[in-house]
Amino acid sequence: MTADNEFFWTSGADGRLRLRECESCAALIHPPQPVCRYCRKQQLGKREVSGFATLIGFTVNHRFSLPGLPAPYVVAQVAIEEDPRVRLTTNAVECDPGELRLGMRMEVVFEQLEDVWLPLFRPAAEQGEPAPLPRDEIEPDQLGGLVRPMVTPEKFEDKVAITGIGMSEIGRRLMVPPLSLTVQACERAVADAGLSLDDIDGLSTYPGAGMYSGFGEGGVAALEAVLGIRPTWYNGGADTFGPGGSLIAAMLAIAGGLARHVLCFRTIWDSTFGELVKAGRVSPPGVARTTSWLTPFGATSAAHTLAQNAQRHFHRYGTTRETLGWIALNQRANAADNPTAIYRDPMTMEDYLTARTITTPFGLYDCDVPCDAAVAVIVSAKDTAKDLPKPPILVEAVGTQILERIEWDQSTLTHEPQVLGQAAHLWSRTSLRPGDVDVAQLYDGFTFNCLSWLEGLGFCGIGEAKDFLDGGKNIARDGVLPLNTHGGQLSHGRTHGMGLIHEAIAQLRGEAGARQVPDARVALATSGGLTPSGVLLLRTDT
Repeated sequence: MTADNEFFWTSGADGRLRLRECESCAALIHPPQPVCRYCRKQQLGKREVSGFATLIGFTVNHRFSLPGLPAPYVVAQVAIEEDPRVRLTTNAVECDPGELRLGMRMEVVFEQLEDVWLPLFRPAAEQGEPAPLPRDEIEPDQLGGLVRPMVTPEKFEDKVAITGIGMSEIGRRLMVPPLSLTVQACERAVADAGLSLDDIDGLSTYPGAGMYSGFGEGGVAALEAVLGIRPTWYNGGADTFGPGGSLIAAMLAIAGGLARHVLCFRTIWDSTFGELVKAGRVSPPGVARTTSWLTPFGATSAAHTLAQNAQRHFHRYGTTRETLGWIALNQRANAADNPTAIYRDPMTMEDYLTARTITTPFGLYDCDVPCDAAVAVIVSAKDTAKDLPKPPILVEAVGTQILERIEWDQSTLTHEPQVLGQAAHLWSRTSLRPGDVDVAQLYDGFTFNCLSWLEGLGFCGIGEAKDFLDGGKNIARDGVLPLNTHGGQLSHGRTHGMGLIHEAIAQLRGEAGARQVPDARVALATSGGLTPSGVLLLRTDT
């Protein structure tokens, strides 16, 4: 508890639910903030509300357990009746999960745990017709009018090129220090570019040194301590355009004259880290402030949020589990031709549908594969590329604008948040259109992420993924849009977006071997989503 949220977590002491209220415009604000996001005034108070809400999402968790909260349990989202813009993550209790329906009326019931009263929700005694899902703050058809126009006719993208890529050994539980993977990937990228470490004058990474240990190697400082590059510019942090944001930051630094060759890197060793936590050799990650509104209810994974977004997409557009299954099957088929992929065995739709449930509607094969790996990319000044051994890969455009709510459970209902805005922004910076893309590498931490990017980027219409994906033909390597050709994170391994960028570059160079898409000239890669994301539209020089 903090001074800002104590009123919320203790309001149940008298059985009443209270929320932050703007005294200027009467809007309810959740999570509590020091400023009203609607009128931006700072006259804030607290309002007692009825405790009734609409059920707008739920997922039955089978995979994760917390002390005092063994699986299975129901993570739910409800919209407050007084202001449906306010949504609470909670648990649905005193009910059969099989009888829950979107749009049901729910009522609060508090559970006291020491000095905290958790607001849980049960179906109300009186039920009318199910209520419709509330509208998003910004609906997909409104995004275009909110995209900010280019500030100048000159694009920083035109001043840079991608000149080198490298990937470390990749595998499950490699049990090696993460920094050794970082160095391996970086040395391979530098060599691939025909450079030496002495040519590197910039370093850029995501998420830097601030994340928990399994999520990185220690950031720029850790790599500089090992290699002694002495960069003139460096950057590291999670508040950027997804994992690929390190590349976009590098492009800006080069366009601004701060560096000539920037080494961008990303290391993840979640697989080994998890084993070390089990063995008691390292401490598990703590609870971040941004997820502290979710964790008390067992919503410990991004899966719990995205599963409810997928459920709402099913509800509104008729999407099915088979729709998501075609994405998983496509990635596995592509992984079969990639010798570095972790999972290469054939998979059928029956295998997909009968795999163990993680959190409904997600099964095992809807989720990416934890692994240990590092990926590095060299971004260079375009005018240096002519002196390097390999043809440069040019950057046509990037998409970065935030249009959707940041808080996971307050954001877009029917797609992965932080996809629609960045996708719309990309197309405002180029004359190319979705039909010009030869190969797409779309972030697939979960199958539903990939579906969200397909619709958000306009490869099919909003709500049309069911038809576009049916049978898997459109996204096969010989289809309309070859998708995640190296196996994606679902089968190749969770390289956290940078592996998708690596594959996009390999495809444009014609270096993808058995999985090569013929005559690939334009590639699109995305990284992130749920957290702020970024989109890269890349092309060859011909």
